[in-house]
Amino acid sequence: MAALSRTAHPGQAAFVLTLLAATFLMGSSFIAGKILLQAGFAPMVLVGWRFLVAAVATLPLVLLDAGPLGKALLPSAMTLRDAMVVVLIGLLQTAAVMGLLFVAMRTIAASTAAILLFTNPIWVAVLGKIFLGESLHRTRLLGLALGIAGVSLAIGVGAASLPGAGALTGQAIGLGSAWCWATATIINKRARLPIGSWALSFWQMLVGALAVLAIAYGSGERWPQVTTPAQWGWFFWLAIPASTGSFGLWFVALKKGGATRTSGYLFLAPLFTVLLSFLVLGHTLVWAQALGGVLIGLSLWLVNRQPAAYRS
Repeated sequence: MAALSRTAHPGQAAFVLTLLAATFLMGSSFIAGKILLQAGFAPMVLVGWRFLVAAVATLPLVLLDAGPLGKALLPSAMTLRDAMVVVLIGLLQTAAVMGLLFVAMRTIAASTAAILLFTNPIWVAVLGKIFLGESLHRTRLLGLALGIAGVSLAIGVGAASLPGAGALTGQAIGLGSAWCWATATIINKRARLPIGSWALSFWQMLVGALAVLAIAYGSGERWPQVTTPAQWGWFFWLAIPASTGSFGLWFVALKKGGATRTSGYLFLAPLFTVLLSFLVLGHTLVWAQALGGVLIGLSLWLVNRQPAAYRS
């Protein structure tokens, strides 16, 4: 048993480091996106071009990971059904998640929308139990509940809520974005696609980007006529490290761990957003945010702790 533990340790460390990097980059995307939206960028055009550039930036990583692009992107083992699943993942995880999130933010505060999005792990846990047979013991449920509470405190739930008749609709749409992400996660795990993580990341971002751009330009949104060097810098950070990097590493992590266990780490993304808001945007940290960070840490420990009944 001791030898088994020592053997498993490097893989566990790689899994945790992969998720830390993925969630840090996810958190940074809110900072870059906020800066660009405040500068007057249209939201759907920004999302569409973000993921189109991100998809192209993924191609060198596909080449390094799996060899010739043709075989990596369209492996011989891939069937028409597999291709349809890849398209579905792209429509759900890129187009629907990000599209619904920005629609929700028309009637609810950005902080409320972020909290609703990052309830994703609890829906993954429930769906993972139903469709994947993953364990959903009481310790893990407690951890997920504490994570939701920690995210709410870290971002400041209720502090910036927007009143109005459309708020309830906006909250439902924001929750829908979390359901889309959870559904894409379960589909990805259950489908067992014959395609590498980086190739899947390329296809889901490309499909989602094309769908979002079609909606954006069809509704009259356009790219700003004047863009400063600083804005280009934030855009390329948003498109490449915060999109190519975060989504690619996310798919790598899903292959390393279970859907419920992996998604539990998503609670770190809004925590990183709060910390980066303090460092980059000059926002003030308050005691509630510190308490939220403690709850998130406890949540991660509980979600990944295996009860005695599951050890052997």
